[in-house]
Amino acid sequence: MEELSWESSVTYSINAIYLLFSAYLVFVMQLGFAMLCAGSVRAKNAMNIMLTNVVDAVVGSLSYFLFGFAFAFGEGPNENPFIGTSYFALKDIPTTSYDYSFFLYQWAFAIAVAGITSGSIAERTQFSAYLIFSFFLSGFVYPIVDHWVWSSSGWLRSRSSSSLLFGSGAIDFAGSGVVHLVGGIAGLWGSIIEGPRVGRFDAFGKPVAMRGHNATLVVLGTLLLWFGWFGFNPGSFNKILIPYPNTTNQGNWTAIGRTAVTTTLAGSTSGLVTLFGRRLLVGHWDALDVCNGVLGGFVAITSGCSVVEPWAAIVCGFFAACVLVGLNILALKLKLDDPLEAAQLHGGCGAWGLIFTGLFAKEEFVIQTYDAGRIGAHRSYGLLLGGGWGLIGAQVVELLVILGWVSITMGPLFYLLHWLRILRISADEEVAGLDISSHGGYAYNTHEEESGPRFYGDYMRMQINS
Repeated sequence: MEELSWESSVTYSINAIYLLFSAYLVFVMQLGFAMLCAGSVRAKNAMNIMLTNVVDAVVGSLSYFLFGFAFAFGEGPNENPFIGTSYFALKDIPTTSYDYSFFLYQWAFAIAVAGITSGSIAERTQFSAYLIFSFFLSGFVYPIVDHWVWSSSGWLRSRSSSSLLFGSGAIDFAGSGVVHLVGGIAGLWGSIIEGPRVGRFDAFGKPVAMRGHNATLVVLGTLLLWFGWFGFNPGSFNKILIPYPNTTNQGNWTAIGRTAVTTTLAGSTSGLVTLFGRRLLVGHWDALDVCNGVLGGFVAITSGCSVVEPWAAIVCGFFAACVLVGLNILALKLKLDDPLEAAQLHGGCGAWGLIFTGLFAKEEFVIQTYDAGRIGAHRSYGLLLGGGWGLIGAQVVELLVILGWVSITMGPLFYLLHWLRILRISADEEVAGLDISSHGGYAYNTHEEESGPRFYGDYMRMQINS
């Protein structure tokens, strides 16, 4: 076996360090989700929602290790465009294509999907149901979509120069569709099947405000997610030391910097538009709405972050805010109760992100991202930039198949859990709060929001006497 040169060893080492650091950043997003969720629910459910975020990580670790990574990236002798068929429990890893660093990075993505869905069904779901759907979502449903788009044999892939859908393949660089749309649609089905929280709508069907109890945690969670997104989007290049031909100072490192800039601009624009938009609608400045607006911009730009100009990222963020505000209004009219606005934010803005990429992707950047800047390469690019219908067609196909796949898998699962009476807690438990009814006590020493029981024993005595 030929020994690696010193230069090659350094290159591999730096690329591995970059990917591992990106994985750590994406995992920080789990902390961001936990803080955001905790602040967005009522105090009597804070412990429950924080526990579910921990469960998403630990259950997702095992399911993705045993099955998920194999379904997503397993490429045995007979390549399958629908599902992976090898690397179960990381057997035969590392290979020339994948190593442990790559697995860890992809695992951090997988557990984020379950965290998105958890927010949609917060404050009214049995803990056992979290365990079941989290395992199924991160171990099977998400990895299948992952395989379609991001594996070298997936039927929607764009990392190849031949046999691409519509001659283009779908560009979903860091997962507006693969991650966010999957989590958002799963959460949508969960919230529909469970129904709204007790008291969310009055007898006349008008919405009753149930604001989160801690704006400090929401802002902290949002900024942690912003920080983690610099691993989510720029980190999706996987390797930083890839020089582009016929240049002396450009390579993946320049594209990574540009990707961080487009991510920042989209989130900032969306946050600003949401700030003023909600000010016109509700008559005051709302920090919580702005935080969701920022996240909506990040979700939308995640698909095309590496292939669009910075000015286009501002366009992306502007319309992401419009999508989010509009869907929130529609959700109230349809009596959809999503405490974290996850279906609207991750589902709606994720769908917009796919379409945006099909409209604004720049050919030069597409070639840099997917062909390492290869001289003479030609790629389908944004429709509004003159790139034809191939890319936008592939983007629409990805949107529709994700909508269909998640609906036919997670919809029946949530309905089965509902039918077995293990999905939703009782009305009494919900009014008392999940912390006291399911977890033995509140997250805080002081609890002024409710006049309910202070300790688990008090709650149980109330149940006996009722």
